[in-house]
Amino acid sequence: RRQRPNRKLLIAGVAAASGVLLLGAILGCCCFWRKKRQAKTAPSSHSDVLPLRHRKHPAASPARNQRLEENRMGSEKDLDLPFFDLEAILTATDDFDPDSKIGQGGFGSVYMGKLEDGQEVAVKRLSKKSVQGVGEFKNEVKLIAKLQHRNLVKLLGCCIDDDERMLVYEFMPNNSLDTFIFDEEKRKSLVWKNRFEIIMGIARGLLYLHEDSRVRIIHRDMKASNVLLDRNMIPKISDFGIARMFGGDQTTEYTMKVIGTYGYMSPEYAMDGVFSMKSDIYSFGVLVIEIITGKRNRGFYDDELDLNLLGYAWMLWKEGRGVELLDEAMGGTFDYDVVLRCIQVALLCVQVHPRSRPLMSSVVMLLSSENATMPEPNEPGVNIGKITSDTESSQTQTGISLTETAVDAR
Repeated sequence: RRQRPNRKLLIAGVAAASGVLLLGAILGCCCFWRKKRQAKTAPSSHSDVLPLRHRKHPAASPARNQRLEENRMGSEKDLDLPFFDLEAILTATDDFDPDSKIGQGGFGSVYMGKLEDGQEVAVKRLSKKSVQGVGEFKNEVKLIAKLQHRNLVKLLGCCIDDDERMLVYEFMPNNSLDTFIFDEEKRKSLVWKNRFEIIMGIARGLLYLHEDSRVRIIHRDMKASNVLLDRNMIPKISDFGIARMFGGDQTTEYTMKVIGTYGYMSPEYAMDGVFSMKSDIYSFGVLVIEIITGKRNRGFYDDELDLNLLGYAWMLWKEGRGVELLDEAMGGTFDYDVVLRCIQVALLCVQVHPRSRPLMSSVVMLLSSENATMPEPNEPGVNIGKITSDTESSQTQTGISLTETAVDAR
């Protein structure tokens, strides 16, 4: 007869095995969380650019430091602009923490930061893959440093350290205009008074760039995402990375590399590479219609009429139904005459031929004057068919490269 195992020994064995398993599980969890924590603080091997605090410069020597200091002093003198130390930028942005990223521009990423004195800033860190070289960067800095206007984003300083190049701007807490006018909820709070003030602010900013600044500036990429809003919803034109500086008597230029955004580019610029102040004015006209309607020119299409937003606006204007363009989601009251005046000015700005478009000085006068005699617009340019391109670039029949600058709220 076989003897049954001792019950107490069996229970003790099971308990001991369970304890070992539990202890192993606890140790495994501790190791897992420790590795995860280390991975979070360590630079990612897949990152496009390593966090600067973790970089090791093989040439980190007194000679290198002296060279960097000489470059810094030379750049500060050359650019006539405050020069931020790299360490200050790293501290402000927490070493470019991904959670601090607030936008992606044509030449790099934009991060929110806070300086030692508590001031909030936006740091534009140029991408290593950017086509913009050191010379272009310095030209951009020189350009922006000379511009001072209520409706332009203010440049506070810059940073150049080896292959790192950054611009430090004032921070805009309300983000960009497109996050308001194209958002189903936010655009409800943007009443006509706000929209008209934004239109006027953009117009005054462009007037300054074209006619009142020390140098004549062609922005070349005016669009809703390149208009930022401060705490009081005052519009500020941003992103001068592709702006072009003109001499005092120069009004038109030609380029084989067309840089801009589909839906905003004038016909002569998109097809022939010819740009001028009138190119910006065309873009402004598109932007005004977008602000009024709450719709994107690039995303709007009427299947029955085969019209984009410009064509649709022209049709309603011609039929005396221009007020129907107003954003249905907009609350509050509005002045019909002011709305119609804005629509008429916008249609004048998007005329086919550049010579038919008004200068920004005339635009500001027409928008702000109730008694101004305003010419009747003709049919706008690029008003038929759907603008379907969502790609980064495409080729026209002329072989000119069309490059879209994509920006998600700086």
